[in-house]
Amino acid sequence: MSLRIGDTAPDFEAQTTEGKIKFHDWLGNAWGVLFSHPKDFTPVCTTELGTMARLKPEFDKRNVKIIGLSVDALDDHKRWANDIKETQGAAPNYPIIADSDFKVAKLYGMLPAEASGDPAKRTPADNQTVRTVFVVGPDKKIKLMLIYPMATGRNFDEVLRVVDSLQLTAKHRVATPANWKPGQDVIITSAVSDDEAAKIFPGFRKVKPYLRITAQPRG
Repeated sequence: MSLRIGDTAPDFEAQTTEGKIKFHDWLGNAWGVLFSHPKDFTPVCTTELGTMARLKPEFDKRNVKIIGLSVDALDDHKRWANDIKETQGAAPNYPIIADSDFKVAKLYGMLPAEASGDPAKRTPADNQTVRTVFVVGPDKKIKLMLIYPMATGRNFDEVLRVVDSLQLTAKHRVATPANWKPGQDVIITSAVSDDEAAKIFPGFRKVKPYLRITAQPRG
């Protein structure tokens, strides 16, 4: 299954470290970050799960729910959590999906449909494509997909930055420029005429007919 930005995030039922969930119901009216891992007890993923545990308060402030996924069984997830706490200073404080039947990984296009067998006998390299971050909006649409190789740890500060941009641009008729950070100037979208812009964004700066800059809207 090939997913694109704007597609409805596939719904699913799964066992997690915090009980059974139905993804869309679990998400409710919140935003969501689903980030996946090829195998438990892998070094880069260990650092990532600990980092997300420490960053969870920042996602909470933004009404974003976090959920992890790894292609292993629930008991392995629970044992791995002890290692994560010991080495990273924080254990996962969000659910981790036990995807030992590869159901969710296949549903989200991270493993081929023919993937099968005992997950315990699969190596991280077998599952190396299970390294995607999905940001899902309250409308259950996919807003972002980031795919990382196994040897490169993910930058979750960037995920927070993108969430800030997504939430801002969902509420206001603006876009964010390259390397934008919250509080910096933004771009007025092309759907807004100059006359409208003068009313909505008084004092905006017209660099080019297609490039109009304004202060970040508040509220």
